[in-house]
Amino acid sequence: MKIHQFFRSWRIAAMVGALNLAAVLPALGQTIIKSIDSTQQTGVDMVRIELSNSLTELPKGFILETPPRIAIDLPGAANGLGRSLIEINQGNLRSAQVVQSGERTRIVLNLRQPSGYRAQLQDKALLLLLEPGPQAGAVHFEAKPGAATQPLQDIEFRLGQNGAGRIIVNLPNHQVGVDIQQKGKGLVVEFLHSSLPERLRRKLDVSDFGSPVQTVSTSQSGDRVRMVVEPRGAWEHSAYQTDKQFVLELRPLKVDPNKLTAGVGFAGEKLSLNFQNIELRALLQVIADFSNFNVVTSDSVTGSVTLRLKDVPWDQALDIVMQAKGLGLRKAGNVLWIAPKDELAAKEKIELESKAQLANLEPVRTQAIQLNYTKAEEVAKALSGQNSGGASSAASGGQSAARIMSPRGSVIFETRTNQLFVTDVTSKIEEIQALIARIDIAVRQVLIEARIVEADDKFGSSLGVRLGSQDLRGLQGGIPGYRLSGNNYATFGGNYNGVGYQTKQTSVSDFNNTQFVNLPANVSSDSFGGANAASFAVSLFSATANRFLNLELSALEADGKGKIVSSPRVITADQVKALIEQGEELPYQVATSSGATSIQFRKANLKLEVTPQITPEGNVILSVDINKDSRGTLTPQGYSINTKHVQTQVLVENGGTVVIGGIFTQDEREDISKVPVLGDMPYLGNLFKNKARISSKTELLIFLTPKVVTDQATMR
Repeated sequence: MKIHQFFRSWRIAAMVGALNLAAVLPALGQTIIKSIDSTQQTGVDMVRIELSNSLTELPKGFILETPPRIAIDLPGAANGLGRSLIEINQGNLRSAQVVQSGERTRIVLNLRQPSGYRAQLQDKALLLLLEPGPQAGAVHFEAKPGAATQPLQDIEFRLGQNGAGRIIVNLPNHQVGVDIQQKGKGLVVEFLHSSLPERLRRKLDVSDFGSPVQTVSTSQSGDRVRMVVEPRGAWEHSAYQTDKQFVLELRPLKVDPNKLTAGVGFAGEKLSLNFQNIELRALLQVIADFSNFNVVTSDSVTGSVTLRLKDVPWDQALDIVMQAKGLGLRKAGNVLWIAPKDELAAKEKIELESKAQLANLEPVRTQAIQLNYTKAEEVAKALSGQNSGGASSAASGGQSAARIMSPRGSVIFETRTNQLFVTDVTSKIEEIQALIARIDIAVRQVLIEARIVEADDKFGSSLGVRLGSQDLRGLQGGIPGYRLSGNNYATFGGNYNGVGYQTKQTSVSDFNNTQFVNLPANVSSDSFGGANAASFAVSLFSATANRFLNLELSALEADGKGKIVSSPRVITADQVKALIEQGEELPYQVATSSGATSIQFRKANLKLEVTPQITPEGNVILSVDINKDSRGTLTPQGYSINTKHVQTQVLVENGGTVVIGGIFTQDEREDISKVPVLGDMPYLGNLFKNKARISSKTELLIFLTPKVVTDQATMR
């Protein structure tokens, strides 16, 4: 009996020992974090993490700039420190925090300033060297000792959106380390433990693309490939890697003083990530922890991704991940739902179909809406989808393509009280009320004043001569004028008739018919304004020969200036055509097909036709059509019309004045009438010719001044 109890106790002890051994064996193979220490060597902070087992590869990590942190993930590790927070307070380090989640432990280094780091493996320890200074934010991963170099596959340049330049490098695998540093005004990218084929050792000149990137030079430097990017102007860059493709993007930096956040389309805080073959769900959790958003991930989101990002906004990092894996995002408050795009589209389709079915069952109600400024008839036609027509109500049989109401809705307008009676579901009635509240407002008015200035400057001059002779033998009369010498006398002034009177000639003798030359000053042109030419006459009489010689010079110079100012003005509502005109209608005869004639009228008036449009900035766009017609010359068919017309569209500031048109006409003419042969003689030929010179200048200017009426004051 005692032997039986002894074997029974031994079996129980053996079972307990086996259970304890089964529990201890997994712990023996797990990596334990034993200690975390920090020291400074030549101004560089070094963090030493002692582990129970050696790591087979460098762990993954990422950098946060706000707040400044460095996070390192140790898979299959456990916290053996006995506490989660280690106070350091040395150099750039504040503290270290150890957080364990499942089979993964994350070590978070809290920094005073953003800094990059270099990771190294030393026996059973992990060394993190913090790099302050101009290289802050750079991430360096060293490959395993003795790793062979692998050639890059291809290097190409593409033009991205908004003038961005994208440098795409195809890597041999996703384990190639990349180091990005900004030196001076350029960027230096180094691909660690890589080689460059001869066909890729070249300098790309991409300045003609208009992006910030000017040149891309790639060369071999030891066991790494060195790429130097030379940009121009103000720019910003981002770099990321998905699987075997590395992308460096440089975007032009456009600083908007009214914009509170920086970046092109992304406004999140910047972060840096470097993961190799990380599970997609774990990466989304990292971004969610940084952005303080709640993330709901669909069960169909699976797979892993290799990602390397540096100084990119977190929302851009999330967009890159979703684009690479074909995912979509829906946001509700501070919750992000991430799922494949096909799944999101299918669920949204089901929701919309469900809403459509509910809309067909929802009861309708009637709502009366009072309109103040807009006509109820026009709004009713717009709601029911009618372009024109006199129907006062519209039911479900209207044009559904342009309808605002639901298929079950209808609308009736009442002209006398300017009201609408809308029958529809509650949600549609609320939409219609919100729409009417935006369009049923008082329209602003614009006062447009035009000044049409017509100025003319006319000048004309004419010079002529008359030369005649008369035989006075057998005639009675005294000797006129002054005695010169001998029997010669001279008389100044007057004309032939005056001289004839002084010599007591009878009316039978017509001195005008005895002229050799009759070329007086021309006074028939309109440029002289109907003025008469002044004349100067000299008569020579020889008493011995009874001969009478008469010379008359005539000259005219006329100068006239005039200006006509027309100032039509009109006030109208925004985007409403206005017309104002003044003038006369001139009759003219028109022949009909039967041979009879009829009288029709044509307008000769001043007309201003304008359509204003007020811009959101307060300026005014004017579409103007101005006519300045006047009565012309009389023809057998009636009066002709002198037309001045301008039609244009112009943008003018409120209260400003613009000149929209100008016509300048200059007419110069010189006429010469002369006696053949004699008029061509030098000097003496001026006695046998007539000269007239006419110069006319006409200018038309049109000024426009729009003013937005802000009160109910009447136009003065």
